[in-house]
Amino acid sequence: MPLPPSDDPDPFARHKAALKARSLRSAPADAQGDLFVPALVDIGARDGRSIMDVAVFRLSKKDRRAGDVIRYELPDGYVQVSAGAAGMASVWDYDLVLMAISHITEAANRWRAGKGEKPGRLFRPHISEVLKFCRRDLGGKQKSNLVETCLRLSTTHVAMRRSRTTESGKVVTVSEGESLISWYKVVESGNGNPEYLEIEIAKWMYKEVIDGKNPDVLTVHPDYFLIDLGIGRFIYRLARRAAGKGEARWAFQTLFERSGSAGSSREFARLLRKVIAANDLPEYALSEETGQSGAILVMRNRAGLPPPCV
Repeated sequence: MPLPPSDDPDPFARHKAALKARSLRSAPADAQGDLFVPALVDIGARDGRSIMDVAVFRLSKKDRRAGDVIRYELPDGYVQVSAGAAGMASVWDYDLVLMAISHITEAANRWRAGKGEKPGRLFRPHISEVLKFCRRDLGGKQKSNLVETCLRLSTTHVAMRRSRTTESGKVVTVSEGESLISWYKVVESGNGNPEYLEIEIAKWMYKEVIDGKNPDVLTVHPDYFLIDLGIGRFIYRLARRAAGKGEARWAFQTLFERSGSAGSSREFARLLRKVIAANDLPEYALSEETGQSGAILVMRNRAGLPPPCV
């Protein structure tokens, strides 16, 4: 029996447009692990809470922004990001920092439970494990790109002055500054391919994990690493901190100011609406509302939303 005619005059064009609007790239095929390296990819990803509401990296894949300075004036202080001659670290470079934070947090949890030693700041993974954790292909170019990643991370400096409340209820203001990673070393095999790397995470990141009864970190959905657009990654990190298990509303203009974007606010709004239209970020549904001072982004945790009508 033939199918009834579709009400859509061009369903294939609509399907193609929907695919083009996606924010997430396809996941890479699973690869065999290195038999001589402990499996690191099963650790849940985590991020430091204190810098999830600003972009301490560039969101563009093309604009290197060498020598640029971004300063965020915040209600509790400021954050200033300064790039070196190699270019500002990108949000994709920051995946390596996420992996280091995640594994040091896991080790710190074992240490607090009396099941292991207190972890240090050094992180020593096999490069293939880094690529698998960050859900990237295992090609040679991906491996060689990690050398440039380490260089940019080590020369992108973050200075902060922010107020916080201690466990005793006292409000203190802390000023500190350091590069996104303090030190790195890449070990290559005989054929010149990078095989292992060592990085030392920044002291302030380490303190967020180690100080206090619990690490000051938030879990990150594994599909975060599949978000292709830099602005999509920025919005997910903000939603994870601001919306949590509920919802949050942020003005487009505030988002533009917190993104560190080098482009115009009009272009930022265009890209943001592209992410909203795709509405495929992990964990959070996005929508736009009109506020008194302009457009507002609404971020809602999908777990709290009613099931879709079928």
